[in-house]
Order: sequence, then structure tokens, then C-alpha cells
Amino acid sequence: MTDPAHPNPDHGSPACHAVLPCAGSGSRAGTAIPKQYQMLAGQPLVLHTLQALARVDRISSRVVVVQPGDAFWPGWSGTLPARTEVVERGAATRAGSVFNGLLALRERGVPDTDWVLVHDAARCLVEPSAIDALIDACLPDAVGGLLALPLPDTLKASVGGRVSATVDRSDKWLAQTPQMFRLGALIDALQARQADGFAGITDEASAMEQAGHHPLLVPGSARNIKITYPEDFALAEAVLRSRS
Repeated sequence: MTDPAHPNPDHGSPACHAVLPCAGSGSRAGTAIPKQYQMLAGQPLVLHTLQALARVDRISSRVVVVQPGDAFWPGWSGTLPARTEVVERGAATRAGSVFNGLLALRERGVPDTDWVLVHDAARCLVEPSAIDALIDACLPDAVGGLLALPLPDTLKASVGGRVSATVDRSDKWLAQTPQMFRLGALIDALQARQADGFAGITDEASAMEQAGHHPLLVPGSARNIKITYPEDFALAEAVLRSRS
């Protein structure tokens, strides 16, 4: 097995790693516990997500970022995929948790030239084929990119709860995850906004954009939903059970 701290001992092509921010509360999901730990098809939601990432052989290691003193992980530590590290460095914002996860990779010897795929813990339906397509598209790219979907529906702007305009959707995309960038470049982009609390950083691509880069858009799948609202759990349960 490859040592996750030194995943590329022959110094050949850069390796790929995954960072999973798992420190949020998921308040919109309406669950009594953080949504990433809600039981789904027999196990916590986040374990389904990790298993999807683990099925992609080109991802050398995974880092899960949880809140300090997280009470949920000890009960599931024996079921984590191999080469998965849990770090208690969750922050007040998603961007802060991602930043700390990236630093954890660097601290254990991952070179800045390696690639990192940041993925939402609540996107448990992501398919390995979509992740492979993202890796294939980004490996030769100078910047990196993200899974995304062209906006399928008519887009409306509103004022006071009423339509104020129909917005041209021809160049609009729905951002998904994973989002894949070089470790050093993403650390630099996030560090540049650390002092102001990562204001305006809603995903990794937005940090790279503010650093002057133009991430690649890689077509994703409508099945790669982010579990956000109570009704999403029933849909995810049905999809997971159909796959098994």
C-alpha cells in the first residue's frame, strides 16, 4: 500500500488526494444531528460519500475535516475506507475547514504540486465515473476545474417576491463537487482571503477565481445532488438502495 504521506515515491506524475469538509451543522436539513451523520440506507450519509471516493483508484488518500471534539466519529472509525485520515480542525466556515484540511495534507508531506479534490460530505450520490472524468479533464490543465451542470431551467430575478426579469441562462452553470486544484495554488488562493474570514468564498473555484484563475467546467450529473432539505434524504435513500 502506498504511504499517504509519500504517495508518489518515484516522483513521477503528481498524485490526487481528497479533502472532505465535514464540520457543518446542516441546519436546513431538519435533522436532530448534523446531516452528514444522519443514517441513510443503513449507515451515516458521510460514509456513503467516502465509499464513493474510495472507489476511485487514482485518489491516493482522503482527509476528513471534523469539528474539534466531534462525538460522532469514534463510533464509525472502524468502518472508514483505507488511507482515510480524520483531522479535528473544523472551522466556523466551510472555506476555513477546507483550508485546514489542505494544510494537514501539506504538513504530512504532500507536495504542493499534487492535486486535491475537495468534495461536499453531503454529496453522497456522486458517481466514480464522474470523478474519473473530472480527473481526466484536469490533469493536463494548468488551473484545474470542477464538476458542474449547465443550468437546465428558466432563471428568474425577483424584487419583493415578484419576478423582475428573466435572466439569460445560456452561460450559467450549477457548481458541484468535487473541485480539483493543485494543493499549493488552492492554499494560496484561500490564504489570501483568510484575514477577512474568507468573505465571498462559497466554493474552491470562487477562491481560485478571486486569485485571477479561470477554472475548467467539466459536465457533471444531475444525480450528484447535495443533500440539503428533508425531502432529499428519501430521494438519496431510494437511489442508494437501487444501486445496491
